[in-house]
Amino acid sequence: MAKSPRDIVREDVQALAPYHVPDSAGLVKLDAMENPYALPTDMQAEVGRLAARAPLNRYPDPGASALRERLKQAMQVPAGMEILLGNGSDELIQLLALATNRPGAVLLSVEPSFVLYRMVATFVGMRYVGVPLDERFGLDAQALDAAIDAQRPALVFLAYPNNPTGNLFDAQIIRRVVERAPGLVVVDEAYHAFAGRSFLPELARYPNLLVMRTLSKLGLAGLRLGMLIGSPDWLVEVDKLRLPYNVNVLTQQVAHYVLGRAEVLSEQAASIRLERERLAALLTGCAGVVAYPSDANFILFRVRQAAAVFAGLKARGVLVKKLDGSHPRLVDCLRVTVGTREENERFLTALRQTLPQAA
Repeated sequence: MAKSPRDIVREDVQALAPYHVPDSAGLVKLDAMENPYALPTDMQAEVGRLAARAPLNRYPDPGASALRERLKQAMQVPAGMEILLGNGSDELIQLLALATNRPGAVLLSVEPSFVLYRMVATFVGMRYVGVPLDERFGLDAQALDAAIDAQRPALVFLAYPNNPTGNLFDAQIIRRVVERAPGLVVVDEAYHAFAGRSFLPELARYPNLLVMRTLSKLGLAGLRLGMLIGSPDWLVEVDKLRLPYNVNVLTQQVAHYVLGRAEVLSEQAASIRLERERLAALLTGCAGVVAYPSDANFILFRVRQAAAVFAGLKARGVLVKKLDGSHPRLVDCLRVTVGTREENERFLTALRQTLPQAA
């Protein structure tokens, strides 16, 4: 007799909710921290030529050697450090958890932060510990000290800047965590392009530190390319768990080409930073809105009746991220990605129209 999924699938997996990506068809999409700018037309044409000539009948280079060398140059990876590539940084988070999950191992992060840290811990059967941020969404040094001493985590994730709050944590407290932690500490720099600060130069100083990056926020989200940077001693162990050919032919070739024109991505990031400051000022000027400082390409803001505001924005053609209900510290919070000026104006108009009705 055939068994049902309830008889076979792990109970903790059955209790999970899938990672939900809402339908954005016909909406101004400001919910996923994407770069709103397309590549210039000449680069689009070259990408088309690359795709037409790509050897799709062959497996890709399993180690993506040429792309890794291009990335080392583009990111100014310190001498002696290596790069491991993943199908987005999500895959790398999972590989790290798998590699460090000895019996009883703990994955530690802060809350609220990137939800995938907790989710991946559940996926691999690892115990998760979340340390609350302080009232300003900063790191609580004493709480972190206590949690590290009590839990002895095998793996720590700290997002820098943090998602969904957008702020850069105190770098000195991060160093303190790295020095105190008995295991591996990963600084997730997904939003580095909008913050301009990095722990890459400190990799040689701390043997238990790795830095994670992605091209998704830079305008190449569709390629799904994440990078883990650090000592080869760590990466060789994590690489043993990577499934073969995880970075496909098109991703390797297109990313290699676009990184050769890295100034285009840098100019787009600079435009986003300028627009972020303008949008933050205008949000702060909206009655009933509390906008939090951001070093990323999104802004966290709090309103009364966030669920009603979210629905009102969507009804007016604008999709943002509803964080209300996801964590106690995020009650009545929404998150908006910094779009083009036109997209941001549509968002602001929709928000102003919605707020009086939601009050």
